Amino acid sequence: MAASSAGIGTLLCKNINKQIEIFYPTNRRYTWCVIRRICTSISRFRCQGQIKRKSAPKELVGVVGLEVHAQIQSITKLFSGSQVRFQAPPNSLVSFFDASLPGTLPVLNRRCVEAAVMTGLALDCVINRKSLFDRKHYFYADLPAGYQITQQRRPIAVDGTLTYSHLGGTRRNTLITKSVRIKQIQLEQDSGKSLHDDRRGQTLIDLNRAGVGLMELVMEPDMSCGEEAAAAVRELQLILQALGTCQGHMDDYEIQRQVGVLKNGGTVQNETRSFDRKSGHTLPMRDKEGLQDYRFMPEPNLPPLIVYDRPSTAPPCVHPSQVVVLEEVRAGLPELPRARRTRLVESYDILPEHSFTLVNEDGLTDYFEAVVKETKAGPRKVIGWVNQVLLGLLHHHSLSVSQSPVTPQMLAQLLNLQENGQISSSVAKQVFQELWRAPGKTAQQIIQEQDLGIVSNTTEIHRICQKVVDSHPDQVQAIRGGNKKVLNKLMGLVQKETKGRADPVLVRSILEEKTS
Repeated sequence: MAASSAGIGTLLCKNINKQIEIFYPTNRRYTWCVIRRICTSISRFRCQGQIKRKSAPKELVGVVGLEVHAQIQSITKLFSGSQVRFQAPPNSLVSFFDASLPGTLPVLNRRCVEAAVMTGLALDCVINRKSLFDRKHYFYADLPAGYQITQQRRPIAVDGTLTYSHLGGTRRNTLITKSVRIKQIQLEQDSGKSLHDDRRGQTLIDLNRAGVGLMELVMEPDMSCGEEAAAAVRELQLILQALGTCQGHMDDYEIQRQVGVLKNGGTVQNETRSFDRKSGHTLPMRDKEGLQDYRFMPEPNLPPLIVYDRPSTAPPCVHPSQVVVLEEVRAGLPELPRARRTRLVESYDILPEHSFTLVNEDGLTDYFEAVVKETKAGPRKVIGWVNQVLLGLLHHHSLSVSQSPVTPQMLAQLLNLQENGQISSSVAKQVFQELWRAPGKTAQQIIQEQDLGIVSNTTEIHRICQKVVDSHPDQVQAIRGGNKKVLNKLMGLVQKETKGRADPVLVRSILEEKTS
């Protein structure tokens, strides 16, 4: 995602109200997501006001709105019984309806409806008790019917809010919270996939994806830079994953590309672009410069979609398996990311930015809570180990939390040894590194093998402290002159002599006595 707040200004506002489609296939199962629109508005630009600088009187300001297409986590497609499976052989998951053979009719998948309602509730949307399906006509070679079934007139959910946060400030340790309005969430079916063979000059069609259920989430243009868009999309991703309605990886490179085009005197084309994960860039897919006439019309083969408030309000003639009840869906909502952050702060007395890191890193909250449950160390000490030591190594080795060679139980045991006074803090970090390299061993085994236990012989510590004091008269004189910070240097020298095995509290006490 773009990390700069440099945006798109008047030139962009004149040239763009673009739709940019970015595909994100994952290597897990069959889930994918699309960020579809980066839109701009001249009125939005004016209401923000221009940022004036002496060297640049017209500052470029980004105005970003997104349409996110999230593939619904469902066993079957939106209107047919065909399975949804990632990387299946081409055209092996295609029903007669998916291929648009004459006489076939759509049958709505209840799971997809529940997923959309659940997502709407999680985003504080108004759930329309009655929504409608429409046909959106356009020609793609991989769209057999020549139209897509969507919800143009009356979508299933409207008027929501997505609250998101990101780290800002000069040191990037200040939590900044903002929100973006959700205009609507609508159900629609996906198209197939076109595979272009440039060598043979032909295009092959795979209809496995045709008819897969999607949720299109339309955000208002309330964001001003790629960093905000990245944070909003990440928060949305966490919400969808928590709900189990979608699992997708999302990225946003496009705003930087458009700024570069405009600054070089070019014109941003109205087109659909795909995202290449290998290069990290977007690539042109389809030209959309011409006026689009989708010829929307009501879908004649689907009745209005009704969502009931309670089971008692459903007609008795309708089988319960075919009824979506708002009360039941709301009762099944899990703990959402924002609520989880609040709980972490209140339960463990940690900082909001700490909870932000815990929740935004997959599996890190569970890891943290498992350590806290099994250790005598306080949550604030645990958060330092998890967010700094553990997470630093995970990022360095490009590993996920689930791939960590140091389990929560291993870290808890290490912290207990430190809390019990058996090892010092510096030795604890040394042992952690050994646990990372040799996960088959326990912390206790490593301490015994390398003789890293705390030095309990007070006479020996007194002797080493006296040796350090005698060999550094200038530092001793500085301490006696009032510069107490120099004492830390002498402590470091003592710890070096003991290989970090001396109790720092005891060492400080002895040194203070000998330098007074």
